[in-house]
Amino acid sequence: MGVLYALAAFFMWGLAVPLHFKLLSPVPAPQILAHRIVWASLFALGLIVLFRQGRQLLEAVTSGRRLLLLCVSAGLIAINWLIYIWAVNAGHLVQTSLGYFINPLLNVVLGVLFLRERLHPAQIAACLIAGLGVLVLGFSAGEMPWVALALACSFGCYGLVRKIVPVAPLVGFCIESLLLTPLALGYLAVTFSDGSAAAFKGRTELDVLLILTGFSTAAPLIWFAAAAQRLKLSTIGLLQYLAPSGQLALGVLFYGEPFGWIDAVAFGLIWAALAIYTASALRHAGDKKAAPD
Repeated sequence: MGVLYALAAFFMWGLAVPLHFKLLSPVPAPQILAHRIVWASLFALGLIVLFRQGRQLLEAVTSGRRLLLLCVSAGLIAINWLIYIWAVNAGHLVQTSLGYFINPLLNVVLGVLFLRERLHPAQIAACLIAGLGVLVLGFSAGEMPWVALALACSFGCYGLVRKIVPVAPLVGFCIESLLLTPLALGYLAVTFSDGSAAAFKGRTELDVLLILTGFSTAAPLIWFAAAAQRLKLSTIGLLQYLAPSGQLALGVLFYGEPFGWIDAVAFGLIWAALAIYTASALRHAGDKKAAPD
């Protein structure tokens, strides 16, 4: 069952979510973000009631340290969402995929810098090879792949903050959404008052798509949390590359985004880095399991 939850989450992130946002391309990215926050908050609150996690929600809200850290993580995930929505609708799916390919390796670096985690030689080599791949893209384009780097950094820092907050995934997500909701509602109120709002102007399909952003935001996060509880971390680590692979295939094969030989070399370096890192992680996980107590 855990594998099914993981596949559902990564299918959503790799294919369904970018397709969803492509259908919303007539709507400005900040408005999509605001709707995403509002509807995700309602969806998450409904799940809190359904799963009877109200007490955990109140405990987290009344803890000053946890609430402060969740304010930081809420800001980081909002930045990540806004960049992602804009990038998808601006024709940068290849760069979004690059960002999420880089993210696991960036997590390693953040773990070393902030959590005093130790790297094995193979993992150091993997990070250096991935960095070389990013530099290749930068030199070929004349500038660094800022969209990919911004996505990787914002999501990596988000993951770092959430790692040190002792709160359940659904509860944390709900609080983050609720913290952002006043700002989202305020922004939407301004768009309705000045006539620039895209929603609720008689276009039922568009309205439904905006409302469904709550589901497409919350559902894969919940499925991912359910998978993480049932599967080994190494299995999750392998399956997580399905999402950026789907985004890359969608951008190149379906939307015709440019992907030349230099891009292939750069992605090849990053895939090699991921393979080295994953093999090292699996080997050392096996060593720990085999070690006597």
